[in-house]
Amino acid sequence: MNPFLADYETPFGVPPFDIIENKHFIPAFKEGIRQQEDEIEAIIANEAPPSFDNTIAAFDMSGEILRRVDGVFSNLRSAETSDEIDSIARVLVPITSAHKSNMMLNPALFEKVRTVYQNQGNMDLDAEQTRVLEKIYKRFVRGGANLDEEGKERIREIDEKLSMLTLEFGNNLLSETNAYQLLIDNEDDLAGLPEPVRSIASEAAAAAGYPGQWLFTLHKPSWIPFVQYAENRELREKIYKAMYMRCNTGNEYDNNDNITEILQLRIERANLLGYDTHADYVLEERMAGTPEKVYDLLMQIWEPALKKAREEAAMMQEMIRKEGNSFQLESWDWWYYAEKIRKEKYDLNEEEIRPYFSLETVKAGLFQVVNKLYGLTFEMREDLPVYHKEVMPYEVKEADGSHVGIIYMDFFPRPGKRSGAWSSGIRKAHVKDGRRIAPVHMIVMNFTRSTGDKPALLSFDETRTLFHEFGHALHSMLSRCKYMTTSGTAVATDFVELPSQIMENWAEHPDVMRSYAKHYDTGQPIPDELVEKLEAAGKFNQGFATVEYLAASVLDMDYHTLTDASDIAPNRFEKASMDRIGLIPEIIPRYRSNYFQHIFSGGYSAGYYSYIWSEVLDKDAFNAFLETSLYDRATATSFRKNILEKGGSVKEMEMYLNFRGKAPTIEPLLVGRGLK
Repeated sequence: MNPFLADYETPFGVPPFDIIENKHFIPAFKEGIRQQEDEIEAIIANEAPPSFDNTIAAFDMSGEILRRVDGVFSNLRSAETSDEIDSIARVLVPITSAHKSNMMLNPALFEKVRTVYQNQGNMDLDAEQTRVLEKIYKRFVRGGANLDEEGKERIREIDEKLSMLTLEFGNNLLSETNAYQLLIDNEDDLAGLPEPVRSIASEAAAAAGYPGQWLFTLHKPSWIPFVQYAENRELREKIYKAMYMRCNTGNEYDNNDNITEILQLRIERANLLGYDTHADYVLEERMAGTPEKVYDLLMQIWEPALKKAREEAAMMQEMIRKEGNSFQLESWDWWYYAEKIRKEKYDLNEEEIRPYFSLETVKAGLFQVVNKLYGLTFEMREDLPVYHKEVMPYEVKEADGSHVGIIYMDFFPRPGKRSGAWSSGIRKAHVKDGRRIAPVHMIVMNFTRSTGDKPALLSFDETRTLFHEFGHALHSMLSRCKYMTTSGTAVATDFVELPSQIMENWAEHPDVMRSYAKHYDTGQPIPDELVEKLEAAGKFNQGFATVEYLAASVLDMDYHTLTDASDIAPNRFEKASMDRIGLIPEIIPRYRSNYFQHIFSGGYSAGYYSYIWSEVLDKDAFNAFLETSLYDRATATSFRKNILEKGGSVKEMEMYLNFRGKAPTIEPLLVGRGLK
């Protein structure tokens, strides 16, 4: 029996990961497609006049089996993939792409949708229904429903090719990342590395079959501490270059041709739909609206950030000189000297901080913050099946004990997990037959593992990451939308980071930190002296952090405002893009083109700027709490009711104004980053 083709007999209807096998995916996808095709035909065949219920709501709810299997497969493909799953994906991508095209380009279905859209003034629709109708109608139009048959056929071809190319881009990056090993057999080459970093590398080497050596990889918890602390400059350069040259060396994982073809297909698709560029097409449905507004925001921040970065580079070059060296600061030196200056200027050592930020301590602190804000509680559910033994499922409950949803938490790197951190839905909250169907969500990280007798001790950046991803989960958990189209995180990309990024403000607030940061061994709270050092150092290196992010955002926009990419050479284009804005040679973009997964394999093409756009919102929104109190229940309730519960049922700026009462300004962001 295929578990996807029957109701799940598990608590809360979570996926039965313990009985799901790879052989189930392809048959379940095919059956899900067949069932949705039947549902679409039923909508078309309905002889009653097209209405919201018999057309729009019916379309919104169609494809339940398909959503069920995709909710598992797409998440496993990121968090627990394998060669077999990659092979299954290559089979499924053209099938699912063709199915989506068949729906979006179905003239009879679109005619029904258009009829409802044109007659909505005669229908008694509530605000959410109006928004659902608008979103679905635009989805058809932006999918090519208004094109002639030749145009529709070309859209089908482009969408199928793009789905395969973006899949290949991501697979290449994962393979290249997993393939790299920096093996060290001379302990002298570990000089400068803290003992926990050495221990983790030793355990990794032993597990990989190299006992007595030390293994470093291109997963962030491995390469970042190495370039921060290793005194051996040649080895720092070696691993750093390996990181930024991923998929850019002409080997089997090279992504240069993929980038060029993806860009050209996106331009052609945009042109077919009546847009000059892919960015124009994308941004029409974002808060920013136009490429010009995106560039305007980025450049407002670029100049003060670049000024600060130049000051930071000068400080590092001076330290190099004082050490008796004459070499020029390079990008692989920045992390190392930033850490040395942090220690010298603020007497702050990352390894001094980690003991107060064990994973369990931070998790408990996060739960405490959310409880104080929204009254939610979290119960570990060991009775729920998981896709990997390390995954931790939690039941989320309201203050009265009623069920809200399930969050799976997956913390540590594995060979089958892509790098970075993300949040993703397995099942959206919605209403079916008058009953709320609770959401199932997952947050996935790649945190530093435990070593020896020490638990997993997080860096402060990892601590912020956990708060961030949990904010996305809250957006999903607290959704009170009826329809799939508007549920949870179904908002503009440059708004979706608001619920996540605002949570980081609590993670780093000194008063909050004192309540949750406790030594893993003694249980003692973090000393005020360390809190003050962290606060003082909070704006340190923000020139670098802001510039590397903005550089990647500009690179994304430059690619996607092209009107012709047929002869693009990514390396040459990237250099010209960075030269144009004056990026200093000591810093590289946070993501170079060939491993820029957000824009070439994720959902952020012409949208990587969204994090800084949302930060304008999150800093302004957090001020609403600072103006009252950190846990002001009235403010938290307003944020929950006006933003977290609304999903995409209200336009984004309208949601924000309903919460804040005024438009956001850029000033809190500049102040928060120490750029003003």
